This record gives sequence, C-alpha cells and structure tokens, in this order.
Amino acid sequence: METNNNNIYSFFQLLENQEKIEIPIIQRDYAQGREDKSEIRDNFLTALETSINAQQPIQLDFIYGSKVDKSFQPLDGQQRLTTLFLLHWYASVKDQVPEEQTRKLKKFSYETRITSREFCNSLVENSVDINNDEKISDKIRDSKWFFLSWNHDPTIDAMLRSIDDINLKFKHVDNLWSKLVAQNLISFYYVELDEIGLTDDLYIKMNARGKLLSPFENFKASFEKRIEDNNWEVDKLQLNKFAFKIDTDWTDYFWKHFRKNNTIDNSLMKFMSALIMVRASLERRADRIALIYQLNDNYNSLKPNHISEKSYEYIYSCFQLYSDFEDFEILKIDIPFYRHTPLQNFFDEVVSMDASSSYTQKVYFYALTEYLLRNGTDNRERLIDWMRVIRNILSRGSVEKGGNRPDIIRSPETFDGVINLISELAEGSDDIYSFLANKEKLNSTFAKDQIEEELTKSKIVILNDDYKSSINLMEDLNFFKGRISFGLNCIEYDGNPNNFNKNNFDDVRNVIKQYFDDENSDKISNDIRRGLLTIEVNGFYNFYGYWWSYWYVGDANKRCLIDNYRELEYYIYNTEYSPYLKKLILQLIGSDIKKIIEDFQPPVDMPNWKVRLIKDSDLLDKKSKSNYIAISPDEKFCYLLKSKRPRDTKGCNKII
Repeated sequence: METNNNNIYSFFQLLENQEKIEIPIIQRDYAQGREDKSEIRDNFLTALETSINAQQPIQLDFIYGSKVDKSFQPLDGQQRLTTLFLLHWYASVKDQVPEEQTRKLKKFSYETRITSREFCNSLVENSVDINNDEKISDKIRDSKWFFLSWNHDPTIDAMLRSIDDINLKFKHVDNLWSKLVAQNLISFYYVELDEIGLTDDLYIKMNARGKLLSPFENFKASFEKRIEDNNWEVDKLQLNKFAFKIDTDWTDYFWKHFRKNNTIDNSLMKFMSALIMVRASLERRADRIALIYQLNDNYNSLKPNHISEKSYEYIYSCFQLYSDFEDFEILKIDIPFYRHTPLQNFFDEVVSMDASSSYTQKVYFYALTEYLLRNGTDNRERLIDWMRVIRNILSRGSVEKGGNRPDIIRSPETFDGVINLISELAEGSDDIYSFLANKEKLNSTFAKDQIEEELTKSKIVILNDDYKSSINLMEDLNFFKGRISFGLNCIEYDGNPNNFNKNNFDDVRNVIKQYFDDENSDKISNDIRRGLLTIEVNGFYNFYGYWWSYWYVGDANKRCLIDNYRELEYYIYNTEYSPYLKKLILQLIGSDIKKIIEDFQPPVDMPNWKVRLIKDSDLLDKKSKSNYIAISPDEKFCYLLKSKRPRDTKGCNKII
C-alpha cells in the first residue's frame, strides 16, 4: 500500500486531525498490558524509550482504520494506539502540561466497554500524583473518582499495568511531553480505508495478530450501545447500569459457577437467548415462531435488535435474580420430572455447557423464573406446588398406541402456546391450587384436557393437607406422570370435592404402585396379562381388543396383550377398554394377582385357548416369544406369535 508524508502521523497529530479516535466494539480488550504480555510490552516500551533518549525518530507499523460517524476506528493498531495514549497521558502528568493542551487526549475512547471508555475520560480529567515511589496504579485505584467495579474490566487492569511499566521506563526522561508532541519522534503510517465499514471479515483478514471477539463479546458491546442509544437506562445510577453489572456482579457469578474451558461467554448467551425466546412469545412478535426456532437451534444467533425495552428489563431482572443465589439447593425442586429431570436445576440446565436444553427444559426454566421473580423463595411449599402443576401439564404428550410418548413441546408453535399458558397461570403462582380452585376455565386453550384435570384436583387439594398428599403421591407415580383422571375414575369420583373418598383413592394408588409402577422396566408381568384375561366387561373377556391387525399367513386376527409398560398409559385412556384394567385394580385391593388367577372360574363358553393362557403360566412365560397373538375367526384356537409381524407359522405355537 503506497504512503507519503501526508500519511505519517504522531499520536498527537492524529488526535489533532480527528474528531475522535474510538476503539470499536468488534476489537478485543487491550492485551498489551496483560501480565502474560510483559515481554511484548517491555520490548515495545524499550524501543520507544531508546528513540526518545537518543533523539532518533522511530516509525511504527501501519495504523489501518476507517471513519464511522466522523470517528476514526482503527482496524489494526489498537494495542499501539492505547499504549501511546497512556504514554502521552503519563507525559502530561509528569511535565504538568496545561489542561488546554491535554484535553485533546479526551478524543481517545474505547467503545468495546463502557467502563473502559469512562476510565480513559476520567484519567484525563483528574489529577494523579506520580512524584513518589508508590505505584501509580495503586494511587489511581485509591482515587475517589475510581469505581471499584473498574477492577473487573480487563482493559482497565491492563492499562494500569502498562502505566506502571511506562513510569519505570520514562520517569527519568526530561521534557517527555515536548519530545512526544513537539519533536514527533514517534510516528506511524496512517491509512484510512475509504468507504469500507469495519466488519468481522475485514478484521480477520487484516489483523492477523488480533483475537476475534467471541459472539457474546460482540453481542454485549452492540447491546450496550442499543441500551445507550435508546436511553433505556437514563434514570439509572452508573453502578446499576447493564454495562456495569455485566462486567462485575453478573460475570463474577457466572464465572464462579459456569466456567467451562476458561470461558463463560456461551453460558451467558444461552441464558439470554432462552429469555428472549420467552419474550418473543409473550410480546406476540410477528416473527416469533421463526425466532424461537432460530434461538433454540443456535443461541449465538441472538442479536440486539431482537430485544425490546421490556425484554431488556426482563433480562436485567433475571440476571439480578439468579446472581443472588449462592446456594443452588434453593433452585432444586424435589419432585420427579421424569425424562426431563435436571441434573441440578432448570437454571443450570439452560446455562450450563454440560447440557443442551430442549424446548421443554426452557419452559420449566421460565416457570421457575416467573415464580421466583414474583414470589421469591420464602415459601418453598408453594414453589413446589407451582412446579408440580407445570410438570403435570408439560408431561402430557400424546400417548400413541404402542406406548410411544413424544414430548408435548416439540416445535416453536407449542413452545409459544405453553409460554402464554404459563404466563396466565403465573398470576396465581403464589398459591396455585387456590387460584385454580376458583377458576372455571382459563383463557388459554393449550393442554385443555390437562388444565381441566388441574382445576378438578385443585378443588380437592384445598380442602385439607391429607387430600393434597394423596393427590400428589398419585401424580408422582411413573404409571401416571401427573395425569390421574384414571385413578379418580377408579373410585367413581363425581366431581364434588366433598365426596372425595381418600381411603379408596389410597387403596387404588397402593395397587398401582405394587403392580404397575416399575419405573426401571419397560415390561409388565405376564401375571397381569393373565389377570386381565379373567376380567369381564359387558359380557366379554376381550381386554386385548384395543389393538387389531390381520395376519394373512394364518388367516387370523392379530391382537396385542399389551406389549410394553408405557403402552398401559395409552390403554387407560381408551374409554372402551380401560374398564378391564379398572376392574382388575379394584379386585387387587385386598387380594393378589396369583389368587385372582387361581380362583377364576371360566364361563362354559370361554374358548379353551383362552382358559389355557390364564391357567398355564408356561404358555406366556416360556412359549411366547412376543406379546402378540393371532385368533382364528371362529375363536377355536390362537397362535402365540414369534414377533409382531411373522411371515410364516413356523415357530408360532398354536394353542387349541
């Protein structure tokens, strides 16, 4: 790139020819002053010292940059310019230069951090005594104008370290200011990149020595600018502003709890993107579905223009909320969340780099956050009540025949629906059962069936603590996963809470817990299958009628004897066939499954193959290779199928 004398400037000449010099938001922190850069810093300062002492000019490398809103923003040269700024400030203090000359130093500014910018300005505006052996950095830190929070800014920390080293190198140099400003011994080539904006791509290509800021650092700087440009914090004290808090208390908190590979940037981005997914839904943004999908897929795609003033206030409140928690036990909710049970808590699940949170986990996080924001942590029982109701709603996927149970929240559309439902419920989160007990219906139509059950249960729960305990214990069974309408049906509950029979209800729960609540297995006992074959409903012994297919190989109707444990969940809400299981459960109160089988007296017209399946345990235990049977059209015999879809009769035992 060609240069001429018009392109050669000293630092002070550059200041005089610019309205402002800004280190832009995409640049990294001032690194030359870091502890681990002492050799680089010493070499650079030694070169400057040698030049000044020998009265020999030194030309530094190119300073590239472009004009942005009348301010010069360096693309390459940030480190050198910052060190030269500090050297000129030191010279102005050492030589007691009049204020009308030094005020030009205020043209140098940092946009990377608001705290860095304010420190540079305060450094020039305030006097510092450097004429003794005390470290200048200590004097600055002890000054009334120095905010304690600035100690957390890595750029300020590095600047203070450089000032101390500058003092060691230049404290014996006379007329330092004149040699810097009048003699222009230190200069560099200045190249302005006309009509080229400062972009990440350009930064990567031209500043090979620089370190590209992380997505969070870029986002944070732009977000702070958005806050400032829109005057969202015009009434806040400096100590309470977002830029101050994110560089101090909040970052310290995340660093303490969520540091992974020496960074917390991703955790901070995960936290804020989850909050904006929620806010996009609550604010009914026109693009909310696309934005929810985008942020769930890539938390680093969060942009400042996704954030409204209300969303900024929400983010601020949530940072404040969670940074107050040192004891994470407060955030743990001791109820089963089944497949979504968090490793620690739902806050941790969303922000930790050890987990990848789903739509459902983010909804739990929102529910937890909403309760804590509204009610605090004083009443833990009420918090658990609230999360229990949310758990019941979110656990209700559409159970399919065969036992497959997809999550209720599998898309941005369902996320949007449930967020607005929880927002409506949150009005009564401080006492969710009383809130629901006094509601006939909700405005939201999401999860309508489960909401109706929650309204029904709440009317029972508020009557007394014993009823509440019984309801809760039934909900927590793996068999039910929160939805207990079948349990209520087993005791013929008529909807009047005064008629709730706790003893009968507890009896039903005990039977289900004993025979149907093996959370560690996907199997059910063959004794249960035999027991169900003994049950008659409306004159039929056909509990297996819920499933049908035709087996052309054997010219027979295929049926399923409930293949797996989770299929029971589909079965109990099939109104035509659930009475079989209900009757068996009621018989098991005060009895046991083997006695029911032994005492069963088959009617004279019951097919012999069915009697044999009931009475001969070896048929299902040893000869059946699957839980599927094929029954002849005349019901004279059945096959024990070797698989769900056998292609021949070989290996399929025929029972006559």
